[in-house]
Amino acid sequence: MKKPMAAGSGRVNVVPMLLVFCLAYVLGLVSNVTFDNFYVHNFLSPLMLPASRLQTPPTTPEAVPCILPPSLPPPEPTPPSLERRRMESGSGALHNMTDEELMWRASMVPRIKSTPKHGIVPKVAFLFLVRGDVPLRPLWDKFFEGHEGLYSIYVHTSPDYTGSPPPDSPFYGRIIPSQRTSWGNINLMDAERRLLGNALLDVANARFALLSESCIPILGFPVLYAYLTGSNTSFVDSFDRRDGRARHREFFAERNISLAQWRKGAQWFEMDRAFALEVVSDETYYGPVFRNGKHGVRNLEEHYPMTLASLLGWGSRNANRTVTYSDWRHPVGQHPKSHNGSEVTEELFEEMRRGYGDCYYNGGVAEVCAVFARKFKPEALDALLDLAPKLFAPA
Repeated sequence: MKKPMAAGSGRVNVVPMLLVFCLAYVLGLVSNVTFDNFYVHNFLSPLMLPASRLQTPPTTPEAVPCILPPSLPPPEPTPPSLERRRMESGSGALHNMTDEELMWRASMVPRIKSTPKHGIVPKVAFLFLVRGDVPLRPLWDKFFEGHEGLYSIYVHTSPDYTGSPPPDSPFYGRIIPSQRTSWGNINLMDAERRLLGNALLDVANARFALLSESCIPILGFPVLYAYLTGSNTSFVDSFDRRDGRARHREFFAERNISLAQWRKGAQWFEMDRAFALEVVSDETYYGPVFRNGKHGVRNLEEHYPMTLASLLGWGSRNANRTVTYSDWRHPVGQHPKSHNGSEVTEELFEEMRRGYGDCYYNGGVAEVCAVFARKFKPEALDALLDLAPKLFAPA
């Protein structure tokens, strides 16, 4: 039989339990504060934003201006693509293509033979190879007046030249990226190819006439335009001449240019688009042979286009004559006669148009053999302007 519990014994057992519970509670509070400080500081603090950035976002987003911080330098401009430079060159003569890029771009040919529905009006490209200004420009301005859309102008001048024609002149903005040239140096031929390359970028250019600062037109624009665009040949002076043979070297023969293929002629050509494309795209003869200085020959601008026509077998596609008259009957040293104002007469130009005798045009004998003439001095300008109404009158 169990003994009855003593009074107050249950109360005594509860007190220790309460003490244990209170102690556990206090220890829990202390440990919780310690753990929180330790955990937050050592593990979460690297991932948390500072209090200054813990802000409630506004209900309406604020507009952020698209500008660079003032402390940062502006980014370097991205160089224009080759395509962009080509497109820009269509409306102006300036671009930043290298010669290599230019010749590559200029050598491209449309493979679709039919022209677009709107048609392409053929233009004559006038290529001026000069040393500075074009002193006879006012005469050319009168020549071009009223015939916009039928011609293009390209000027290769000294890179040191800083002048400019007036904005109302068709020559305004027509200087192409140019390099230095010197008489008798191959860099003259470089300049001619540079002019052709720039002109070929315009698909409407069908004829290409090389001119100097002393050249003038000796026909009115409509007649001259019809003469050039109506021709089925190029006009590249190309002959097997005794004085030309003297410049042939064994160097050329070793590179497949025989003496029988070697040609000489007047520098001032007029050519069609097909031959111009051959000149700018030639990688066989120009760079490896003609531009190779080991041959020691100068004045190759009087040989390269002429010999190229021979090498390509251009045959009847070239008239083998120039359409730029020069007076070699009265030469001054190695240059043709220069003309001053007192010589400017209608009779002089009639003589110049006839050239040196009979010539052929599209297979028949022609009355007009020359459409340009040189060399006219700057002081002849006033006399030329006075005669311009008769000079440019319809034939």
